[in-house]
Amino acid sequence: MRNRKTTSMHAPRAILSAVRAFAALCALVVLIGTADAAELVMYRRDGCPWCVRWDREIGPIYPKTDISRRLPLRMVNLDHEKDSGVSRRPIRYTPTFVLVEDAKEIARIEGYPGDEFFWVRLASLLTVLDQPRAQTAPAATPAPQQPVMGTPIPERLQ
Repeated sequence: MRNRKTTSMHAPRAILSAVRAFAALCALVVLIGTADAAELVMYRRDGCPWCVRWDREIGPIYPKTDISRRLPLRMVNLDHEKDSGVSRRPIRYTPTFVLVEDAKEIARIEGYPGDEFFWVRLASLLTVLDQPRAQTAPAATPAPQQPVMGTPIPERLQ
């Protein structure tokens, strides 16, 4: 005859082990699924008028587009979060949109030039994403000198 206390002591350990194994399996599936996934990271700050304009003009539309399925949007507020370390160059203006693949910056849009220009520039980021890249990261190229419609970040905050 079995002692009830002996079997009941081992049951919670077995359940806990099974739950831990299941959680590890779930984490592995998530990591495998997102290993080479691309995303669009929007760097913003509190009080940025260009970010507010983007929120008003593009924010409600973006999740409904085909581009959002390919490039899910992740927002990083530089006033509350640290830069996630995926950008090759410092974030100098907000908003800045960084195309990230395999946790590396592929291309970026600095500032928000308005809704029409945003979609055109975003489409050009997709063409960069579709181009084959060498296994080694290319040397960082300087940003083209163009007017940026964004809020500059003071040097001390970069």
